[in-house]
Amino acid sequence: MKKLILGLITALGLLGGATASTGGMAWDKAPVNTSDTASLQNGAKLFVNYCLSCHSAAFMRFNRLQDIGFTNEQIKDNLLFTTDKVGETMKSAIDPKQAKAWFGANPPDLTLVARSRAGHGGTGADYLYTFLRTFYVDDTKATGWNNMVFPNVGMPHVLWELQGKRRPIYETQEEHGHEVHVFKGWEQVTPGAMTPLQYDQAVGDLVNFLQWMGEPAQNTRVRVGVWVLLFLLMFTVITWRLNAAYWKDVK
Repeated sequence: MKKLILGLITALGLLGGATASTGGMAWDKAPVNTSDTASLQNGAKLFVNYCLSCHSAAFMRFNRLQDIGFTNEQIKDNLLFTTDKVGETMKSAIDPKQAKAWFGANPPDLTLVARSRAGHGGTGADYLYTFLRTFYVDDTKATGWNNMVFPNVGMPHVLWELQGKRRPIYETQEEHGHEVHVFKGWEQVTPGAMTPLQYDQAVGDLVNFLQWMGEPAQNTRVRVGVWVLLFLLMFTVITWRLNAAYWKDVK
């Protein structure tokens, strides 16, 4: 089971794939679109409000958020802590020693988390999208929470107020002569401030921002790359015709 570094958000919507007690959950496809400015801005707000208190993004500066449509004033008024400045990097306020005592390890930096979590199940964004939607209540854990994608995760479910509390429902089936518990769905223990659809959309925005943060220049890279390929194609045609013109009289 892949080891997660994250400390962000919440449980699962209704899209989770089936899983056995000895297997892993299939990763859902993340609705990533790094050209969607509104989604990126909402994801940035969620990241600052729910993630940045424990996790840093040490390779990202606040003023880089201008690339997704924020002004300096909006960043100062809505995304900065009291002592932060627009030109500073996104640093966590948590004390590393206290974090290790509380969670068993210091929460890792999330700048490149979406690029580092890709695996056989899909992209890093798919992993994060599924992880953040598959927390469930587990009274046997110190935090009171567990996760379907990362069992025994040390982080709590920080967005439980948005999604509410849920428990997984299993069905016992026999496979190859052995009984296995197959995941079938969720039981809503207490409602959240969001509907399942709203919560999935919010997590999608957060993951979209994490994907963008891993490479803020990716849209520019793709756009420039298309023009470069078109130029090379055109130049190839010109070169081919020049070559034909130079050698037409050579026997």
